[in-house]
Amino acid sequence: MNAVEFPRVPVRRRGDAIVALAHETWGREAAATYLAARERFLREQEAAGLPRTVPVADRWVTSREGGAPGVLRYELEAWGRQYATPDGSVRELWLPNLGALRPTRSLAELAAAAGVLACGGPCDTATYTAERILLRPDAPGPDRVRIIGVGLGDGKISVLRAEGSGIAADWTERDARDLFDRHVAPRVTPATSGTDRRPGSDCADCKALSGCTELKRAPGLLGVPAPAPGRKRRTVSVSDLRAYRDCPARYHLTRVLRLRELTTESEAIRRGRAVDAWLNERHADPRRVPCRDIPMPEALPGLVGEELVPALAMLERHRARCPFDRIGPEDICLPQHRITVYDPQADVVVLADCDLVYTERGGVVIRESKTSARRYGTAEELMASYPQLALAVLFVSSGMLTGDPRRSRVELETLRPDGSSEEELDPFDPVTIEQARAVVRDLAVPWAAAAEYPETPRAGYDCGHCEAHRWCATGRARLDGGSR
Repeated sequence: MNAVEFPRVPVRRRGDAIVALAHETWGREAAATYLAARERFLREQEAAGLPRTVPVADRWVTSREGGAPGVLRYELEAWGRQYATPDGSVRELWLPNLGALRPTRSLAELAAAAGVLACGGPCDTATYTAERILLRPDAPGPDRVRIIGVGLGDGKISVLRAEGSGIAADWTERDARDLFDRHVAPRVTPATSGTDRRPGSDCADCKALSGCTELKRAPGLLGVPAPAPGRKRRTVSVSDLRAYRDCPARYHLTRVLRLRELTTESEAIRRGRAVDAWLNERHADPRRVPCRDIPMPEALPGLVGEELVPALAMLERHRARCPFDRIGPEDICLPQHRITVYDPQADVVVLADCDLVYTERGGVVIRESKTSARRYGTAEELMASYPQLALAVLFVSSGMLTGDPRRSRVELETLRPDGSSEEELDPFDPVTIEQARAVVRDLAVPWAAAAEYPETPRAGYDCGHCEAHRWCATGRARLDGGSR
């Protein structure tokens, strides 16, 4: 897009950048979608008698005095593509989304971007120094600012709105400054000077990881050998490993590059998401009221008509298995809890988003809930079908989660319209532990050994289930009958 909007400015390229053919195909398509949306917006502005906005290459940057010891100043700039009217009276920030248009953002996020637009000046960003240089320090600011979202998958555009309030991000300069002062400025100093450590996906790039005491460590967790010299530290989840097992090309496109075609989700997927959302909301209630004592919902997001019936039946089945029937007010209950563990042998940060982690009589329990009609037999079959259970077994058995071993366990709650089941895994049983290690190792070894990701899908993989096949030449050929 830079080549189109700034034709006289050389496009900077990293000399070591290797772009996959599928990524390049997506990029051309996304750029065309964005530029078409932009042109459509300009025509609508012109029809309404409003001035056109033009691309702005120099980044707008605002700075303030530091509020923490040792911090003289802090600078803020907003990510996105910048536009302004020729006279500078209106500034726009366009925020592309990889898939469909995301029409709302938090008010704080919108206020932060609006503050940069209202207060920022054009800045030289060719080089980053201790204090960057404003190119035109006396340039007048805008009278109005607005923030626009665009979906690179569906081409839809909209002035973004604040979540909850629905306030449109189209403000006067004074209103933008006021919003920034109320919702953003008080948070900047704690954000820039905070010393709290919160393990997560950013740990892979953290230079202080070796001395971090907050990040839990489990040498050999993945069961893979040490990486080749010079390999960058990575993060991985069970979903990543399963995607790589299915098709390395799909993993690279959908999990690494996050390219996904907009498709209509099946009823089963929407039903599972709706059931999970209701359970998460209920289990996050600090009052700990058992689900059996809560009225059933009259509607669930994403479900209409008869689709609601089986989902409500599943929730009804859960009411007999809700953990709030057993745990006390002093116990911990964490829905959608992320566990982050570092495997120093593999030099990989492992991420696991658990449906529910709770304590019970001194023990710790990891529970996964599934909406499925399938029935299972042995513990090994359970973990092979849901590797996140195998990883949970290793978390508990290795002491990542402190709790009384006699009362700690891993649970699988399966909800069906016609019934439910609850399976338990003993994370301290030697046979179960060895089976869990084998499940995780079999998934992780091929992923860890791969030096690069192939451009072609795995032989035998059904490309019709791939969310990125439209940008994969081999996948398209298979679906078109050109290669089987």
